[in-house]
Amino acid sequence: MLVIGMQLRDIEYFAVIAEHGHLGRAADALNLSQPALSKSLRRLEQATQVKLVKRTPKGIELTAEGSVLLLRVRELRPSLQSVAREIADVSQGRVGHLRTGVGPSIPEQFLSDAFTTLLKDAPRTKLLVSVSDNDLMVPALRNGELDLIVNYISFLNPPEALVSEHLYDDEFVVCASAKHRLAKRKQVVLSDLVQERWALSEPTLVSQQRLHDKFREGGFPPPRVAFESRSAALRLRTITSSDLLDFRSLISIRQGTLASAVTTLPVKDLAWRRSVGIIYRQETYLPPALRRFIEIIKAKAKNMVVSH
Repeated sequence: MLVIGMQLRDIEYFAVIAEHGHLGRAADALNLSQPALSKSLRRLEQATQVKLVKRTPKGIELTAEGSVLLLRVRELRPSLQSVAREIADVSQGRVGHLRTGVGPSIPEQFLSDAFTTLLKDAPRTKLLVSVSDNDLMVPALRNGELDLIVNYISFLNPPEALVSEHLYDDEFVVCASAKHRLAKRKQVVLSDLVQERWALSEPTLVSQQRLHDKFREGGFPPPRVAFESRSAALRLRTITSSDLLDFRSLISIRQGTLASAVTTLPVKDLAWRRSVGIIYRQETYLPPALRRFIEIIKAKAKNMVVSH
C-alpha cells in the first residue's frame, strides 16, 4: 500500500504547510530550513504518487488531493495524539495528563471533590482545568485540546465521534439578592420581570437563548441586560449586592458560599430541568487518568439531587 511509505513527520509537516499557505512561513513555524521542508513535501508526494500542492505567486495552494489529505490529517490528529500518550504511559510509567473543560455553572464543590479523589488515587497525574462553555469546549475536545467536558448536555445525540454520559439533573431558576423587592413573593410571573435588569452570560449560549425565547413567547421585550459575563461566580456575587436578576443553576446556588444571600424567585414559566453530563471522544484507547476520573465523577454524581 502507498500509505506504508508515508512518514508521520512528513504528514504533520504537510499540515503546517497547508495551514500557512507558504513554504517559508511554514519552515519558520517548524524551525526548519526551507530546503528540508521542500524535501519532506517531495517525499510525501512520492509516497502518495500525487501532487499535493501547486505553487502560486503568493505561496502555495492545495490540489484536490492535497485538500483530501489535509482533511484526513485533521481527523487523525486526536487519535495520533492519543497513541503518542499511550506510548509515553508505557515507556515512562507515567499516569498522564488530564485536560478537562468544565462549565461555569457546575458546582465547584462537586468538581473539587472529584479532582481531589483522582489526585489521591493517582498522585503523579497532572490536571489542567479550564472553565468555559460548550460552544468553545466541544470544538476543543474534537481537536484534541481537551480530554473531557463536564457540563450541561444540550444535544439529544452527541456530535459524531463523541460520547456523552448523563451524571445528574439540575434546574435553572431565576435568582436575586435576598433583599430584592421580589424576594418575598410566593409567585412571580413573567410580566413582573419586564422592568427588571439582569446579570447574564453571553446571549449565544443555550441558557440565555432559552430565557429570551420565553420572554418572546410571552409577548414581552427581551430581558434588560445590565451586566454580562461568562463567569457564574462573578454574576452571583454581583446580584447579591444589587437589584439585578440572574438565570442559573439551582444546585450551584445551594452549594455556593453565597447561598444565604441569594433567593430563588418562583417563576413557573422559567423553571427548566437540564441534564449535566460528561462528554469525551469515542476512541479505542482512553488514558488511565481519564478512565479513572470518569469512574470517580460518576460516583460523586449519585449525591447530586435537586430538591425543593
